Amino acid sequence: MSFAPAPPVPPTALAVDLLDASSLLSSFGAIGVAVVLFAETGLLIGFFLPGDSLLFTAGLLCRPGAHSGPHLALAEVLAAAAAGALAGAQCGYAIGRRGGRPLLARSGNRRLLEGAARAEELLGRYGHARAIVLARFVPVVRTVLNPLAGALAVPHRTFVVWQLAGGLVWTAGLVLAGYALGSVVPDVDRYLLPLVAAVVVLSLLPFVAEVLRARRRAAAERVTGGRGTDDRER
Repeated sequence: MSFAPAPPVPPTALAVDLLDASSLLSSFGAIGVAVVLFAETGLLIGFFLPGDSLLFTAGLLCRPGAHSGPHLALAEVLAAAAAGALAGAQCGYAIGRRGGRPLLARSGNRRLLEGAARAEELLGRYGHARAIVLARFVPVVRTVLNPLAGALAVPHRTFVVWQLAGGLVWTAGLVLAGYALGSVVPDVDRYLLPLVAAVVVLSLLPFVAEVLRARRRAAAERVTGGRGTDDRER
């Protein structure tokens, strides 16, 4: 019995850079978007993956007349991004409900543990709904908040509603932003690296704004000496 030789593996499949959005999209297309977002938002090992830059770059590659990288279909990218991000969040929540805090405690990665601390701070300071939505826009935090929400017994219905809202805004917003910019700026490919850097910075703004707002409230309470609270109690 003889077997036909296996087809050669494309060189791009052997040289995929998991940290490079362009490399991932060139090798796997829209399916790669779904897989990466599932891993980043649902599995603790995916905290290093480039979710923001992947979404934005995918949007750029959907525009008509793209010169570099594969040409992707906008509808396919939007569907894949939403499916990966939403399913990943639910998977992370389920892992947290089953594994709880010991799962995070066993990790020795400093960056992951710092992200878990920030995620717990978000949940405690802003409440479940706002924290779940805000976490989508903060790298690492969006990876650990989902299992942490499960470990802290955030109500399942609350988690589902707000992770759907945050996930759809995050994925569609970044993909459409890349698509719109690529459609109006000629030869935008040459500016890809600074654009991706800008996207990462912008993705942190909601979290920074909330932190600054909380600090202003805390400062105001120190100045008033808690009189507003005392007056309400009277």
